[in-house]
Amino acid sequence: MNTYIDNYCERLEPGLWAEPLNAVTNISFLIAAFLCYRLAKREEALHIQSLVLIALMCAIGVGSTLFHTFATKLTLLSDVLPILLYQIAFIWFYALFVMRLHIYKVVCLFGAFLALTVLAENAPSHILNGSLAYAPSILFLFGLGIWHLKTQQKEKYVLLSASFIFMASLTFRSIDMSLCESFQIGTHFMWHILNGFVLYLATRSFILTFHKRSSGD
Repeated sequence: MNTYIDNYCERLEPGLWAEPLNAVTNISFLIAAFLCYRLAKREEALHIQSLVLIALMCAIGVGSTLFHTFATKLTLLSDVLPILLYQIAFIWFYALFVMRLHIYKVVCLFGAFLALTVLAENAPSHILNGSLAYAPSILFLFGLGIWHLKTQQKEKYVLLSASFIFMASLTFRSIDMSLCESFQIGTHFMWHILNGFVLYLATRSFILTFHKRSSGD
């Protein structure tokens, strides 16, 4: 479980501080979580669902920092598991509490996401530097963004904006290793910075829309 992993351009050798930029930029997730917590508190929307999403954002930041510091198989789990849990929680919460789909439709949507994710995860890792695994996330975020645009009056473009920023961040993740010779630090750190923004926008949309619906406004 402690095998050394070298997945990104910035890491040239084993060691705790071999990926300083990739490690430090995980602060974007913690900043995003803090801003969402402050928003939820201000809007009196500190529901369990919002708190779960905020807690998972913190877990993503901490887990990714651990992985880019220690780079072992064990810390890899701390990196990918919170990301998957956030995706699952967001889709489930949004479909059930914002879209207010019947539970069987929520289960079908959830099952479709998991099935696509399993297929994408089993794609050859050399394709897009492993970024193909996130294709279902972009697809679902874009779909939810279209629904949000058509049904919501405030911040209509927030989820669509998040999906386009996610595409940009995934591009930076995908090209990281291919740029090592010309750009030694790589571009993976931009994946962290932009994804902090993506999670902020996605969680913000849930907090404001769910609170509005639950309060009957």
